[in-house]
Amino acid sequence: MPNKDRNKRSSRQARQRERAEREALVAESTANTSAKKAAAKDSKKTPVKVSTSNPTGLVGRTKKYLSDVRAEMRRVTWPSKTELTNYSVAVTAMLIVFGVAVWLVDTGVVAALVGFTNLRG
Repeated sequence: MPNKDRNKRSSRQARQRERAEREALVAESTANTSAKKAAAKDSKKTPVKVSTSNPTGLVGRTKKYLSDVRAEMRRVTWPSKTELTNYSVAVTAMLIVFGVAVWLVDTGVVAALVGFTNLRG
């Protein structure tokens, strides 16, 4: 069996295991919430409503924004040094190619205008 097929199979199996774990957690959490609801119905006390802390004010929103940025930056998959070098070379090469193409089109347009109007600018 080629290595590529083996890698596909192992990644499929890993995804299947993760899906099963998530489903087990969801089932467990729904069982816990139903048990909590039943216990809350039995008790005479009214439950205290917990707010989902929406930060108010400039400082609170700024802190939440920065913490969200930090969490998102941890999830980023950063390129390796060789990938970064390859991407940089590719971008530089494309800039040169398109720069030359624009220069050629510009030179052609200017030559056509000079030939059409007999003016030198």
